[in-house]
Amino acid sequence: MIEKILAPYGSWKSPITADLIVGGSIILGGTLADGEDLYWTELRPADAGRVVVVRREPGGRISDVTPAGFNARTRVHEYGGGAFIPSQGEVWFSHFPDQRLYRQGAGTAPRPVTEAVDRRYADAVVDRRRGLLYAVREDHADTSRGAINTIVRMELDGEDESVVVEGHDFYSNPRVSPDGLHLAWLAWNHPHLPWDGTELWTADLDGSGAPRAARRVSAGEEDAIYQPEWSPSGLLHFVSDRSGWWNLYRLEGERAIPLAAMEAEFGSAQWTLRQSNYAFTASGRLVAVANGGGQTGLGIVENGAFRKVETGYEAFSSITTIGEDVFCVAAAPDQPPAVVRIPVGGGAPETIRLCLTGDFDPRYLSSPQPIEFPTEGGKTAHAIFYPPTNPDYEAPPGAKPPLVVHSHGGPTSAYSTSFNLHTQFYTSRGIAIVEVNYGGSTGHGTAYRRRLNGQWGVVDVDDCINAARYLVTRGLADENRVAVSGGSAGGYTTLAALTMRSYFGAGANHFGLSDLIPFAKDTHKFESRYLDTLIGPYPEREDLYRERSPLTHVDNLDCPLIVFQGLEDRVVPPNQSELIVEAARRKGLPVAYLAFEGEQHGFRQARNIKRSLEGELSFYSQVFDFGLGETIEPVVIENL
Repeated sequence: MIEKILAPYGSWKSPITADLIVGGSIILGGTLADGEDLYWTELRPADAGRVVVVRREPGGRISDVTPAGFNARTRVHEYGGGAFIPSQGEVWFSHFPDQRLYRQGAGTAPRPVTEAVDRRYADAVVDRRRGLLYAVREDHADTSRGAINTIVRMELDGEDESVVVEGHDFYSNPRVSPDGLHLAWLAWNHPHLPWDGTELWTADLDGSGAPRAARRVSAGEEDAIYQPEWSPSGLLHFVSDRSGWWNLYRLEGERAIPLAAMEAEFGSAQWTLRQSNYAFTASGRLVAVANGGGQTGLGIVENGAFRKVETGYEAFSSITTIGEDVFCVAAAPDQPPAVVRIPVGGGAPETIRLCLTGDFDPRYLSSPQPIEFPTEGGKTAHAIFYPPTNPDYEAPPGAKPPLVVHSHGGPTSAYSTSFNLHTQFYTSRGIAIVEVNYGGSTGHGTAYRRRLNGQWGVVDVDDCINAARYLVTRGLADENRVAVSGGSAGGYTTLAALTMRSYFGAGANHFGLSDLIPFAKDTHKFESRYLDTLIGPYPEREDLYRERSPLTHVDNLDCPLIVFQGLEDRVVPPNQSELIVEAARRKGLPVAYLAFEGEQHGFRQARNIKRSLEGELSFYSQVFDFGLGETIEPVVIENL
C-alpha cells in the first residue's frame, strides 16, 4: 500500500492539468441524421475555437465536412445553435465571420447562397419535395431599426428568398411534416424568453411552399413550449410546462394529449436553437430524455409511461435517430461527453467520438453529491457538492478545504452531474466545489424556475450563501476560505454577493454584469427585455435596477476579486468588467483583471481557457495562502 503524501488542501499536485483540458479537447453538439449518415459539430479550442461540421458514414469513416477557414456558427439570438442542416449528402451552414448561409456538396467547396448583408440564419430544414429550405432569419441589415426576426423560405441555391412567417418578436423550430403538407413553428414576444411562454403555430403549405391558414394551437402565452416535432405518421408532438413540469404531448385535433405525465422535465431552457430532447425511431417509437421523477436518463415513452433504458450515462443532449438506434451526446460523472450510438432494443452503447484525446485516471475524479439545503423563506434549494479527491494526498488532521461556490449562467439554466474536468481541476488539488442550482434554475419544475422572477440578485445570492453555510456547518469546508465564482449571469450573482452581502472571502467574476441599467438600455434583442421578468419593467422600476446593481454597492466590497473578460463580448461588454475593477482599485482592494483579445461571451481559444483556469487557481492560492503542487504562470494581483 502506497503511503499518501501529507499536504495542505489546495496544494496537491494533479494530473488534471489545464494542458490536458485544452490540449486535445473538443466540445461536441448538434447531432443530426441524414439517411444513414450521422453529422455533428465540434468546437475546437486548439483551432482558435473554430466550429467544424463532422460526418460519420455507415461504414464508420469519420471526416470533416467544413474545410479549414470555415467556422460553422450562427449569431441568431447571439447564442446561436442550429448552424447547419444536412440533406442527401449536402450541407447548408452559417459561416461565423459573415453569417451568410453556405451550401456544400460532397467533394465540393462551400459557396454562399445568401446575400452579403447583415442577416443571420439558423434552425433550417430542407423540403426536398419542393426544393426549398426554411430557416429562422434575424435581419440586422437596416441599422436604422432593431433586428427583425422571421421565418424565410428560399430555393436550395438561395434564390427567391422571401419571408413566409412574420409578426412576432422571435421564432424557432420551423418543421415540415413528413407528407410536406404542413409547417409548425414556435413564436414568442417581448418581454418573454422561450422558457417564460411560447406559442405553437401550424399552417398548411400550398404547392409553392407558402404557409396558409396559420393557427395557434398552444394553450396561451404562459405555456412554455419546447421542441415541436412531427412523428413519422405525421402527428405533431411537443413539450409543454402547462402541468408545472416540461412534459411530452401529442396533438390530436384540438386536444393536447399527455404522453407520460410525471414530475420530471423533458425540456430545458432554449438558450440555443435546435435543441433536441426526444426523437422518433424509424418504426415510430418515441425516445426521450427525462430529468427527475426518479428516472433521470434516456428512455422510451409508450402506453402513457416513461421506461428508462439503462445506458451507463446520466446526461444526454442532441437526440437523433438512424433506424432503431439513438445517436446523441452522452456523459456521466466519470465518463467524458461523447457522441454515442445507443441501440434502443438492447445492447451496449458504442462510442463514436470522445471529447478528449488525452488520458485521465478516474481515481482523481470527485464524485458529485446532490444536496438539498434550507434557504430563505422556508424554501429548499439544490446544489451538487464535489469534495476534494486525490489518491496521492491527504490533508493534515483537522484541516478543512477551501470551498468555491459556483453560480451558473443564464440565470435560467442548471448544473448537472455530467463529467466536467474544469470542476475536477480544482477538486483534484484539494479545493471543494459546490455548484448551486439556485431558485430560478431548470430541472425542478416551473414553480422552482419562477422563484427568481423579480428576485434576481436576491434569491440566487441567498441560495449561494446558504449552500456554503450548509457545507461549513457540516465540517466539509473552511469557513474562513470560501469564495464565489460564476460566469455571465453567474458573474452578476458573484458580484451581487460580494457587494450586497459580506459572507465570502474572495470572488471570481467571469464577464458578469456590474451595472444593470446599461444592459437594460442597450443589449442584444434576445435578452433586451429579460430583466423585465428578473427585476421589473424599465424605466418604470429604475430604482430596483440601481438597487440590484453591484456598482451601486461597491463601497461594501471588502475582499479580493479577480475578473475575466472577452474584449469582443457583445452580450456583456468589457466596460461592465472594467467599471468594477476600477472601483476595486480605488478602494485599494486586491484585484486582478485578465482581458482576452478575440474572445466573445465565453472563451473558446485554448490558450485563453488555459490562462483563465490557471489564473483563477493562482488567485485562490495567493488570497487563501496555500502553495501549489506545480508551477503555473501566476496572476498579478494588485494591492495584495
